[in-house]
Amino acid sequence: MERTTLTIVDVLGDGGKFVLLLKGFEIEIYTGTPEGQIIGFSDRITADLPGFAREPDSRNVEYTTPPCGRYEQLLCYLIKPRVQLRKYLQSLGNYTLIPGSTLSLGDSHHFYRSDPTHPYHTYIEHTYGTKVVTASVHINIGISEPELLMRACRLVRVEAPLYLALSAASPFLDGQVTGYHSTRWGIFPKTPAIVPLFTSHAHFIDWTEQQLATGTMQNVRHLWSAVRPNGDRRPYSLNRLELRVCDLVTDPIALLAITALLEARLWQLCQDETLDPLQQSQLDADTLVTLTDANEMAAARQSLEATLHHWQDGREISARQWIEQLYEEVESYSQQRGFKCFLSPVKKLLREGNTAQQWLRSHQAGLTIAEVVQQAIQALAEQEQELAGNLCHPLVA
Repeated sequence: MERTTLTIVDVLGDGGKFVLLLKGFEIEIYTGTPEGQIIGFSDRITADLPGFAREPDSRNVEYTTPPCGRYEQLLCYLIKPRVQLRKYLQSLGNYTLIPGSTLSLGDSHHFYRSDPTHPYHTYIEHTYGTKVVTASVHINIGISEPELLMRACRLVRVEAPLYLALSAASPFLDGQVTGYHSTRWGIFPKTPAIVPLFTSHAHFIDWTEQQLATGTMQNVRHLWSAVRPNGDRRPYSLNRLELRVCDLVTDPIALLAITALLEARLWQLCQDETLDPLQQSQLDADTLVTLTDANEMAAARQSLEATLHHWQDGREISARQWIEQLYEEVESYSQQRGFKCFLSPVKKLLREGNTAQQWLRSHQAGLTIAEVVQQAIQALAEQEQELAGNLCHPLVA
């Protein structure tokens, strides 16, 4: 994403002219067989298909959508690469895309290098092993003013567990129920172990330089926290907030709803200068970090049913109730800017549960884990075909 474009965009809609933040996604997804066996093709995919990037392990592959304001266009940008990737996999044999954010049916005991010569990949394999062989979605929102971006990162950091709760999609690993709704975030090696709430852009620069000097971070990308500032020359030149906490949301309608909740909250932040954990919380900054990290782990375990502690005063509140309150608080901002219809599926997520909860219900009803995954693979293909045909046919032809 280019710095010059990641700001705001004017959008013409049925209700007139709206200003929306530019948004983009980084999508990691597994490849494999219809039976749910995950098989790595990223070296071949990245060689043959433009727009795809390899991860250290070959079993998942990443694509990035261009920055865009309109949710309708974002929907097409999410679907088009998947359609292309699916067709390519079919040209190799009976292969498909596999939902979920962990190696649901295995094998987490072996690391399958996508590029054996890459030194950073070597470091990742030797340091973290297959804990990083996960699939996720990173949501990028354009904010070019550095201090506003830092304030946004502070707010989204303490509320990141809510987005994790909505997106949880990894209750299985190696054919077993793990006890997590997001096994991915439960085991993922957050790095560095302690990341502060950055009080300013200068604080972020100084902290990053210190981590690089001590080797806690190997490079500027080696900041694996729930939220981070991003840009074309980190930590100095920044232009977007990157929410990294979410499991892979393969339903694009649900993903856009989660994104709409985030964008509406950021518009509220832009209009309320006091909406800042460092100003509104009764807790000090260190306590906020500890509370937030604990909330992330609680959301990883029980997602929407988790008991969390609110950043304002530490009071107990369920993730579901907190999201419901946040929805009511930001709904008017989505209405003002013409994207309320994309926000409203959050209510369906709360009502029907996230992917992990749906999968666990199916398993508890008697399906094997393999059968749950196989049904999800088939449902993903059917939904993708329907969306590609009905919503953005010219883009995927």
